[in-house]
Amino acid sequence: MLPRFDPTNPLACMSVLEDVTSNAKQIQDSVLEAILSRNAQTEYLRGFLNGNLDKESFKKNLPIVTYEDYRSYIDRIADGESSNLICDRPISLFLASTGTSGGFPKLIPLTAEDMEQRILFASLYAPLVFKHIGGLTEGKSLMFYFVTRESETASGLIVRFMLTCVLKSVNPSNIFLWDRVQVSPHEISTCVDTTQAMYCQLLCGLVQRENVARLGAPFASSFLKVINFLEDHWTELCSNIRTGRVSDWITDAQCVSGSLTSVIEQECSKTSWEGIVKRLWPKAKCIEAVVTGSMVQYIPLLEFYGGGLPLISSWYGSSECFIGINVDPLSKPCDVSYTIVPSMAYFEFLEVEKNHQEAGHNPTKNPVVVDLADVKIGHDYELIITTFSGLYRYRLGDVLRVTGFYNNAPQFYFVGRQKVVLSMDIDKTYEEDLHKAVTSATHLLEPHDLMLIDFTSRVDSSTFPGHYVIYWELGRKLKDAKVEPQRHVLEECCFTIEKSLNSVYRKLRKNDGTIGPLEIKVVRRGAFDELMNLYLSRGSSVSQYKTPRSVSSEEAFKILEEAVVSEFLSTKTPSWEAREMHSGR
Repeated sequence: MLPRFDPTNPLACMSVLEDVTSNAKQIQDSVLEAILSRNAQTEYLRGFLNGNLDKESFKKNLPIVTYEDYRSYIDRIADGESSNLICDRPISLFLASTGTSGGFPKLIPLTAEDMEQRILFASLYAPLVFKHIGGLTEGKSLMFYFVTRESETASGLIVRFMLTCVLKSVNPSNIFLWDRVQVSPHEISTCVDTTQAMYCQLLCGLVQRENVARLGAPFASSFLKVINFLEDHWTELCSNIRTGRVSDWITDAQCVSGSLTSVIEQECSKTSWEGIVKRLWPKAKCIEAVVTGSMVQYIPLLEFYGGGLPLISSWYGSSECFIGINVDPLSKPCDVSYTIVPSMAYFEFLEVEKNHQEAGHNPTKNPVVVDLADVKIGHDYELIITTFSGLYRYRLGDVLRVTGFYNNAPQFYFVGRQKVVLSMDIDKTYEEDLHKAVTSATHLLEPHDLMLIDFTSRVDSSTFPGHYVIYWELGRKLKDAKVEPQRHVLEECCFTIEKSLNSVYRKLRKNDGTIGPLEIKVVRRGAFDELMNLYLSRGSSVSQYKTPRSVSSEEAFKILEEAVVSEFLSTKTPSWEAREMHSGR
């Protein structure tokens, strides 16, 4: 585990980082030994290890599992059984994961000790940002955070999303420290009404626009939601600032005042919002948000609105475990590598072949699992974690590509989820491959002043043969300009996506006729906000929400279909001998 250190002392933080990465192998062995020894008497470990707590027995006898394999233990604890089913320390609460099980968030166990470790983890990467980006100490941060209403299990255990847990763990006696670095008060960030919280955080940020040194949100997608919200509400925000009184519908935040509306109105009323973040917050030095994995798609939009501000992707983690930090914050988004912090959990790596479907590789058959010290540069792995809070050899589902080492700790690029998003006949299209194919097609939009705002997909089996449907929400660089894509451009986009998919898909399209032409359906502005609201109503969180890259529920299908404004089919058939791919790493 991370040693206790003074998180306000940058030298102490850097010293800890150097120590844990230099001794990565030894720390990993110590972590596994500590986890097994303290949890030896849990029902789960007894059932597999029978008292044999050595590393060899652990790897030989303990199965690699998914959430569904583990769910019965989680459900029993949620219903009131003792935490020592899986962990010797009390489970203090459950974290709700952005991933779902049966349409509902997964419940991830968390102990108070693990929570403390995660807060220390955050202290490791903060000094790196300040070290690499000058001027951050000259102003405050405008970081957009949103909490979600917590719930309880049948036994009374609290269920929270990770960010809600962090924000609510701020000690009241330390709130003055928050107010020293954050533009908006802590009370606003913990308002459970997301709309009011977003409005008031923007209001505080605009009033103190000359004092903002950096902006951000947990994910690129959530930061863009804020920009879209600003685009819809800037006139009302200016009115509030001019009169010194917040709108009547704001009931959970303090009134703010000021008289900066002339500059704000001037910038927001321009025909283009290109560079709006830099124009409204002229002293900002960076935008901080996760821009890897499924967030890669939003990089062009962030660059458009950011006006040249560096995009900082500081860390990588999940509800299950905090994992790595970016020791080079100024690296380009496409070059971001995270360094694994070996004291956070015991990490194993299940080897995954690149272009997995092309090779016919199934990682569930004869899996090759290696330790942290044995990963190879350039290879892809699915991460397996064993945590202090009671997860053992748990498949996270994330695919990581090893790019190098920092001291003795591996660095990796987050490729994406090991998840099938579209499947028909014998074809399986993975999330990573769909991302790359869509990105290839979006290059065709640029000469026509079009931008992809968001996308998802589904299988349409109502036609014969069935086919894949991609839903696109498009926007223009000029505000209020009509989005009327030319037919030949979108038809070429359909074909570009098709020829970028795997050979099995292309063969079924060309030779067998088993799959019909791919279709792009353009939806009206705001359709993906409606889709997000559907998932929020099911318990998801704005701060952690990620647009699903495929939909299957009737409610989601209805929202998208009712928003369709135009439809386009691929008019050409792709060759299956060679795949053309214009993006990727």
